[in-house]
Amino acid sequence: MQAAQAAAKQALTRAEHDFLGEKQIPAQAYWGVHTARALENFPISGTPISAMPDLIRAFGFVKKAAARANADLGALDRKRTAAIILACNELIAGHYKEQFVVDVIQGGAGTSTNMNANEVIANIALEKLGFEKGRYDVLH
Repeated sequence: MQAAQAAAKQALTRAEHDFLGEKQIPAQAYWGVHTARALENFPISGTPISAMPDLIRAFGFVKKAAARANADLGALDRKRTAAIILACNELIAGHYKEQFVVDVIQGGAGTSTNMNANEVIANIALEKLGFEKGRYDVLH
């Protein structure tokens, strides 16, 4: 019975790691371990950034520009650049809004919000490249 429960949990989650250790992330989530830690550490207002669609669109524009700049500098190859741009276009179009789960009020200088955006964009791009979510060794 324990093996069956463990297999069921594994199907519903994926393991992600950071310097603090491993966390189970919902399998369907496009956010990752840094966002999960922010959810634990900063449950302040109860209002997620998904309530601010213009901010999410702005992140799409900024991250798209950053991908292009990194490509122009030779720091990012064409294939990964294209996947990131497609992911950013999805955010600009208003998709994946529900994946922005960090509280609008948080500690720090917006680090948690930025990481939420980075993880969502990376995981959308990873899927477009044919990889599973959480493969930050391929794209982050």
